[in-house]
Amino acid sequence: MSSRVTLAVAGRVLAQLRRDHRTLAIMVVLPCLLISLLWWMFEDLPGAPFDRVGPALLAMFPFIVMFLVTSVTTLRERSGGTLERLLAMPMGRLDFLFGYALAFGLVAAVQSAAAVGLAVGLLDLSIEGPVWLLTVVAVADAVLGSALGLFVSAFARSEFQAVQFMPALVIPQILLCGLFVPRPALPAVLEGIGDVLPLSAAVDAMTHLTRSSSTGEVWADLAVVAGYAAAGLALGAATLRRRTP
Repeated sequence: MSSRVTLAVAGRVLAQLRRDHRTLAIMVVLPCLLISLLWWMFEDLPGAPFDRVGPALLAMFPFIVMFLVTSVTTLRERSGGTLERLLAMPMGRLDFLFGYALAFGLVAAVQSAAAVGLAVGLLDLSIEGPVWLLTVVAVADAVLGSALGLFVSAFARSEFQAVQFMPALVIPQILLCGLFVPRPALPAVLEGIGDVLPLSAAVDAMTHLTRSSSTGEVWADLAVVAGYAAAGLALGAATLRRRTP
């Protein structure tokens, strides 16, 4: 693996994204719009429900958007033959994957900063911990979505199939992360499954930051999210094919 090649791949991806205004809008603006919509829905309800679901939303929307965009974009590279031409050059699979992860990670940082700034600054999401750490967790969660998107793109034959992986990998995490029903209130089997899912760790980290100024549990949850992201990239490198058969 070469840092020079990795940076070159990241620069190429960022140049493509800069020309694709619709994808940039989806990646940066869409999470903010969805969070604003849900805040509007909860605005007149008693008990400040947005303060309860807001942390989960900050973890969920960047994760979903980055998963979809990364999986579809990587598959497009393979089906179009671009990946085959790139890997014919002196470049390893890790150079390709880490270059993509770096590029999408930078976009994720912008996306997460915008979402956190909106939720805390304009929508008055109550937070006890440091805002910068809230942003770090959001970025890590978005990078996790990118890593899983890179991984599942190896098994899809079309962009439509890439989207079909969402019900298998993303929706169960949304259902079991504690957004709809607190995980301790779930049946024991579902609670156990939910406790080991990466999105649950991201939601827990966000929730800790909104309820307490202590950051010890946040760093533990953040380590879990980072571990899953690293595992997703490693599995993506192991399963990466030059082109879709």
